[in-house]
Amino acid sequence: MKRKLLFAFTIAALVLAACAPAAAPAEMTKVTIQLQWVTQSQFAGYYAAKAKGFYADEGLDVTIKEGAVDIVPQQVLASGQSEFAVSWVPKALVTREEGAKIVNIAQVFQRSGTLQVSWADAGITKPEDWKGKKVGTWGFGNEFELLAAISRAGLNKDTDLTIVSQNFDMNALLNREIDAAQAMTYNEYAQVLEAINPATGKLYQPEDLIVIDYNKVGTAMLQDAIWAREDWLGDAANQDIAVRFLRATFKGWVFCRDNFDECVQIVLDAGPTLGKGHMTWQLNEINKLIWPSPAGIGVMDKALWDQTVDVAVSTGNLKAAPDAGAYRTDLAQKAADDLKAKGVDVAGAGYTPKTVQVTKGGE
Repeated sequence: MKRKLLFAFTIAALVLAACAPAAAPAEMTKVTIQLQWVTQSQFAGYYAAKAKGFYADEGLDVTIKEGAVDIVPQQVLASGQSEFAVSWVPKALVTREEGAKIVNIAQVFQRSGTLQVSWADAGITKPEDWKGKKVGTWGFGNEFELLAAISRAGLNKDTDLTIVSQNFDMNALLNREIDAAQAMTYNEYAQVLEAINPATGKLYQPEDLIVIDYNKVGTAMLQDAIWAREDWLGDAANQDIAVRFLRATFKGWVFCRDNFDECVQIVLDAGPTLGKGHMTWQLNEINKLIWPSPAGIGVMDKALWDQTVDVAVSTGNLKAAPDAGAYRTDLAQKAADDLKAKGVDVAGAGYTPKTVQVTKGGE
């Protein structure tokens, strides 16, 4: 009888052990990711991965560092002040061409979010219409798509139009100081729609504006990607850390796709400078830039990489195409495959955007 009871207890213990969640490693590995801007829904997946414990589940203690106008993420990375950085592809490639051995390990955004926005009564429907106009850009590497579109339209950037240095807001357009303003779908474009039209006393409407989408113009460039240092990745242990980091990050972005409202709240809890309405709009637009990801989130689309490089070289922003080591797909592919094997939808083929109500001032 005692043997039967002992056997039963042993079997029960083994079943419980098998069903119990895997314990996080006793010693967490500390890593840092440098963002390219302040806390906002643009980086929701990273904040969600931290808040939901996805990084901790992978044995990672992740520090998320905000960006600012004077912070260049890829330079922070190259100097060894972080293990990972978020940066647009053309900006990072310029830094790489200057000698920084950084490599794209995950292409999170699958498409460009850059627009050029004009008033409907300005009659600007295509890049050719910028002739004789004042066209805004932030600079800092954000102008590459614009310069490529100007060139493709057969215009001379120095003589056919006036390129104006634009602040990181839409005041110059709202005050009609410029004819076309640079805007991201997830940020500045919404800022116009969140403003009051003095002629009506109501919010501006999409029909009050005309947007030129660089994805449609053909000069779109790949944007938010995760970068790491080549020498750091030379250690197999660090490659394992990178895969774990990507696996948790991808899981964070999947969470933000499938748990929209909770993800917005996670961003709000992280302390953005703009309100709930704006963060809600932004997350919806960010999800559109990521999903669907046909090959799996983070896995590079070579055609879009080639287009980005071609545009950068044609405009002189890059002297030459980068070598083959500028990006690698193996780490992102493994991370995506691992999640897929566990039943996680890493492609989002059936993704449908939300309908978001614009709020005054993004409140």
